[in-house]
Amino acid sequence: MLINAAFVRTERLAKGWTQQQLADVTGLSLRTIQRVESQGLGSMETINALCSVFEQPITSIRVESSENAQQGLPSQVRYLIAGSVAGFLVGVVMTLLLS
Repeated sequence: MLINAAFVRTERLAKGWTQQQLADVTGLSLRTIQRVESQGLGSMETINALCSVFEQPITSIRVESSENAQQGLPSQVRYLIAGSVAGFLVGVVMTLLLS
């Protein structure tokens, strides 16, 4: 599921916590917190733990609509998707030209 990484980071910093401290209070691993903040990805269990600790509704943390989901994707993922689509299209064009 997509998570609003900026919101999680902002809330964590507002409490003056390190990523390890957030992991400790949520019962999640440090790697999970790192993945949430860097990639905006996590399970429903992760979202529920963050909501509980930050005392926020799910709508504050989870990215739901497709429009917001596109904006919530890290730039590396957007570039990977764009590159994959471009590569596919080049392959199709080359196949058509060479056949």
